[in-house]
Amino acid sequence: MVNAVNAKQLLLPAGIITGLLAGTFFPIVTESISNLVNPLVLTLLALLFFEIRFDPISKIARNRLFICLVWLSNFLIIPLFAWGLSVLFFATEPALYAGLLLYLLFPCTDWFLAFTRMAKGDVSLGSVLIPLNLVTQLLFFPLYLSFFIGLNTDFNLSGVWGTLGRWFVLPLLGATFLRFVFAKVLSQDRFSTLHKFTGSLIPWVLAGLVFCIFSCHTQQLTSHPKVFPLVLLAVFIFFILTWILGELFAWCFKLKRPQHVLLAMSTTARNSPLMLGLATVVLPEQPLVYAALIIGMLVEFPHLAFLTHVFQRRINLISNSAQNSAVV
Repeated sequence: MVNAVNAKQLLLPAGIITGLLAGTFFPIVTESISNLVNPLVLTLLALLFFEIRFDPISKIARNRLFICLVWLSNFLIIPLFAWGLSVLFFATEPALYAGLLLYLLFPCTDWFLAFTRMAKGDVSLGSVLIPLNLVTQLLFFPLYLSFFIGLNTDFNLSGVWGTLGRWFVLPLLGATFLRFVFAKVLSQDRFSTLHKFTGSLIPWVLAGLVFCIFSCHTQQLTSHPKVFPLVLLAVFIFFILTWILGELFAWCFKLKRPQHVLLAMSTTARNSPLMLGLATVVLPEQPLVYAALIIGMLVEFPHLAFLTHVFQRRINLISNSAQNSAVV
């Protein structure tokens, strides 16, 4: 599992590097590559939505306290962290402000469960968060976009609702319908194989989209080399704040270790692929917005891997302590 996740994460920096090289040495070729952006965005959104299962929603009533805790963290407290850091670092840079904010605002809807599983967290309860996070993001995205970005930048957001309808709601409904049909006509084993296959395509499509963005906008991106370390620093601080928040809530509400792990992972992992896809259609021709989103992804994986190591180490310490007590 760890090696597979590591291998997939190499696709993102590979997409950045090859995109910059292509844009530098083959600028004529990359002009036609821009035509691939919209199809890749649509494909990425459809694949992401195909991953979503809505049946775990029925478990919400049995875990109300924890669900409320995670929801308040992800959609009220953490957005304030995101807004504060974006203003602190890029108050005078609208594109970077918007890109960093979009990266930080919304929680992941899928792959945080892989790290939750590796850290021995509550994966079953985590599956409940996936549709809940997606539905909340669908409702809150235009509101947060208008409030946090529309009031602080000159971006034209007048058509955001129509854009979301075409690029968010329709792919969501289409992917959900296809999932329902395939689940009915295919055997459980074949549907599971199909589900794994479509999931494995996501990192490749994301890397392809990153390649297109960086190759088509190489000149604009390379003319701002000093700002990207600031993006990394802002994301690093954000992860420290979310870690403190998770530890504080785990202590205050006396969460069991599996729920503690789930809280940490679900409040750390960001929904960057979905936000990148939506940003390209809601804020077209804004390469710095997309670059800030993509740069944030580079920090996220090492941090999640570090969290996994921390929780695994805690398990080992507890196990060793229990063994020593038994010997005594």
